[in-house]
Amino acid sequence: MTVDAVSNKVIPDIFEQTASRLGSRVAIRQKLRIGWREISWRKYGEQVRDVALGLLAHGLQPGDRVCIIGPNSPEWLFADIGTLSAGGVSVGVYTTSAPAQIEYILKDCQARFIFVADNDLLKGVLVARTNTPVLHQIVLFDSSQGDDAGICSLDFLCASGRRFGVENPTALQDVRKQIKATDMATLVYTSGTTGAPKGAMISHANILYQINVQAVLLPIGETDQQISFLPYSHIGERLLGDYRHLVNGSTVSFTQNQATMFDDIIEVAPHMFFGVPRIWEKFYATVVGAISTATPLMRYAYGVALSIGHRVAERRLDGKRAPRWLSVLYTVVDKLLLQRLKRLIGMQRVRYAISGGAPIEANLLKYFLALGLDMRETFGLTESTGVISIPPLGWCKVGMVGQAMPGSKIRIAEDGEIFVRGPQVFLGYFGKDEETANVLQAGWLATGDLGQLDEDGFLLVTGRKKDIIITAAGKNISPAEIENQLRFSPYIADAMVVGDGRKYLACLIGINFEAVASFAREHGFEFNTLADLCHLEEIKVLLQAEVDRANELFSRPEQIKRFHLLDREFKPGDEEMTPTMKLKRNVIIERYRDLIDAIYDT
Repeated sequence: MTVDAVSNKVIPDIFEQTASRLGSRVAIRQKLRIGWREISWRKYGEQVRDVALGLLAHGLQPGDRVCIIGPNSPEWLFADIGTLSAGGVSVGVYTTSAPAQIEYILKDCQARFIFVADNDLLKGVLVARTNTPVLHQIVLFDSSQGDDAGICSLDFLCASGRRFGVENPTALQDVRKQIKATDMATLVYTSGTTGAPKGAMISHANILYQINVQAVLLPIGETDQQISFLPYSHIGERLLGDYRHLVNGSTVSFTQNQATMFDDIIEVAPHMFFGVPRIWEKFYATVVGAISTATPLMRYAYGVALSIGHRVAERRLDGKRAPRWLSVLYTVVDKLLLQRLKRLIGMQRVRYAISGGAPIEANLLKYFLALGLDMRETFGLTESTGVISIPPLGWCKVGMVGQAMPGSKIRIAEDGEIFVRGPQVFLGYFGKDEETANVLQAGWLATGDLGQLDEDGFLLVTGRKKDIIITAAGKNISPAEIENQLRFSPYIADAMVVGDGRKYLACLIGINFEAVASFAREHGFEFNTLADLCHLEEIKVLLQAEVDRANELFSRPEQIKRFHLLDREFKPGDEEMTPTMKLKRNVIIERYRDLIDAIYDT
């Protein structure tokens, strides 16, 4: 398929064509306790049609916003594509949202409908509804709910849709004729790391540009498997796990829950995998942990195999082909040893391994290249409908995030800020003209990130413009790469560098409980809780060694002089971490101000 093959169409057109063409093939699967629930493209199409007609029957008007809150599931997709098919605008809400956050989004986008996955989430929605009178209808995925006080079940909505369809046989076709490629398809709320979330208006054309370019750069087909586990409220997952397979017809599988996620990934063994750096860090810890507990002979064998993998990867990074003898040797060790390691994390069938959402540590990327994965780092924003740059097939530069997408351009401003122009640039922030004017400048999107372009057009992202730390000596330091190097340690889960206006840099460190606890048990240290571990002097010595390792890679002003081990874990969606697993720097600095002051006072 060419990049512009569906440029004049809208998402419901693409969905309808694929559902009709593939019919009985499995479109989506959901892991349940009793096994896999499979849904064909034909059934998928029927459900979407019923949802769309049900929304029209309940008064949906073109452009109305429809929120969806729930874990990734077939019903989430029915609600999303059904909303678009009825001419509405879908709005994902993170399941970790507090009632006040739900209320904020409902008010901000003036939602008239909201789909809710279960009764637990319904409680928060009902609290939010009291202050959002524009909300007209709540639709609960739970089939036990009737139609009462503005709340109905998905089954009830679909049944009313079928009746409405009989009475109005051309209703959907009439609506479809009014939808234009330039119309807003979805509102995706930013993660809110630097303030209140803003609704990024994404058009049908924005989305279709992205999925068509990706279909060319990362081709997958109807027999390929994908797995969806990152929240659909995240633009990256929405593209790859929702809209992407509408073009290529692949099967998307949903994990059962967060607790079974990694086991489900292993079972599915996807052909393409997208994960944020924290997921790849977990995979790395799993592989390293498995090697460390193997017999001495197997540890040696794995070491040799990875050494050969690194030599092949280095050739690839230099733009050269490995000599025949090395390729043959790699094929042997891959079959005998490396495949075992890839099966531990479900990556044995992966053709494209993608990291995005935040910078990944360079050595981590090299490790997966040595393991035999086609590992690539991408760069993008919600406001760019996901991807801005990606390495082309067969060409990767570690630490760089590839070249501009076909049909788009990247430029670097005088102050180092990255700007992008192209079909993926969003329409603006919903209801926020001033904020929109700040980021859309003469057709260019100001990303807020700093970077450089090399002679081949590869982009290096050096940090966030707002995250720059200026020390008391006037040294400007981007903390991102320092934090990445620290997180490369199997013992460190989180790291946040501080030092604005201070004489030197310090760091708040969240330990990887499983890895550190294993170390403590092996050495006979007594502990019961995470806090116990953080207070053990021997653990502080262990972490000091990891900090020292990272410091060797940086100049003196960029080195961490002091650190503090936090006796708690950050979790997606809590006050200190966004649902997309980014630390909220300003919130953490304010919350731990006394602790940070104490680091510098001692």
